[in-house]
Amino acid sequence: MAQIIHPLARLTVAGLLSLLPVAGAFAQDAAPAPDKTAAPPRETLTGDWGGLRTRLKQAGITVRADYVSETFSAVDGGQRRGTAYTQQLRGGFDFDMDRIAGLTGGTVHVTFNDRRGVGISSDFVGNRLPIQEAAGAYNTRLSELSYEQNLADGRLNLRLGFFAMGNDLGGMPLGCNFVNAAFCAHPLSESGNSGWYNYPNARWGAAVRYRLRPDLALRTGLYQVNPRLNDLDNGFRPFVGGTTGILLPLEVEYDPGVAPGSRVLPGHYKLGVYYDSSRAARRGEDGTLRGRYGFYALADQMILREGNAGRGLSIFGQFTANPAASAQITHWYAAGLVKIGTFSGRDADSISLGIVHAQVNPRLRRVAAEAQDLPGGYAALPMGETAIELSYGIQLRRWLSIRPDLQYILDPGAFSYRRTNDALALGGQVKMQF
Repeated sequence: MAQIIHPLARLTVAGLLSLLPVAGAFAQDAAPAPDKTAAPPRETLTGDWGGLRTRLKQAGITVRADYVSETFSAVDGGQRRGTAYTQQLRGGFDFDMDRIAGLTGGTVHVTFNDRRGVGISSDFVGNRLPIQEAAGAYNTRLSELSYEQNLADGRLNLRLGFFAMGNDLGGMPLGCNFVNAAFCAHPLSESGNSGWYNYPNARWGAAVRYRLRPDLALRTGLYQVNPRLNDLDNGFRPFVGGTTGILLPLEVEYDPGVAPGSRVLPGHYKLGVYYDSSRAARRGEDGTLRGRYGFYALADQMILREGNAGRGLSIFGQFTANPAASAQITHWYAAGLVKIGTFSGRDADSISLGIVHAQVNPRLRRVAAEAQDLPGGYAALPMGETAIELSYGIQLRRWLSIRPDLQYILDPGAFSYRRTNDALALGGQVKMQF
């Protein structure tokens, strides 16, 4: 599949950055009046396939596919300079079991994922917070095979099967107005400190979501912990051995402004805890321990709304905490701004500015300093890594967006326990719906 999309890799960093003035050009022209007689805008690159797509959906089969690529150059600092390209192809089906078998509220999800490329963080900058969200897991894999059921007029949602627990828990969709995986769309301390796994890595599990009221939801579940399912050779081996325990999350989400006609500015607030029953090595000490756990608080809130087209300015914040006995990242902090709707007539464009800091466990810093015999001990090593990102998303079509992007990484060698010059990376992201 990579060979089909490979020519898009020729989209250079300079070309992506040159698109920034395009947004200004768009601002010079007022949006044209809608033509009520024209066909509705195409939602996907390939359209309706002569009506086949619509007929399949009416029969209960929704076909979905998308593509994302991220091309970046490390232009200063880090380990070395260079350019890297990575891509993801995703495709799947949603089977409406009401239309197919008369099971009201039931849906079967099947998703396949393919990633190819080279990571700018792993191969050039050497930092922990991936500059490219689609980097890593370079293989083809089954990413979901699950059954979802809505009950009690949609208040209760159940999901059972093979899927990524991060599809529903611990995430912040607003963060995908950035490219760095530290923002889009889960704090990496969740997966870095336990058996928590995010897309495209799937695990066997059962998820429960119950809406106590339209703006208040409770989520929990039971998920397998099996590190071997991350192995490249196990992309289509969901039953491979290696289970070490189970992961139990609990999350409460409050969503003001979601009620129809509400004048409250929309937002999302999440508080969560999780426990992983696996036995793990103690950090910075000999021996093992039973159980790893963590806490997270995530929030985003629109603070300024412009009209009724979804335009507005939102702020967000993230905080996580994990015990030093078991964690690599003991604390996580993130904050930023996202503006949806930029220039006149550009209601779907966005501009985003964010900062995230991941703190290295001081026990690990101490051990590394002792091994290197550093003068001053662990205080001579960076306390953590920080990423600052500025991004502009241009929605060229409903099915096509381009995001020129700038990222500055402070202390990119923090998680390798060495001093490395701060790094600057320039590039961009392309997204397409097929």
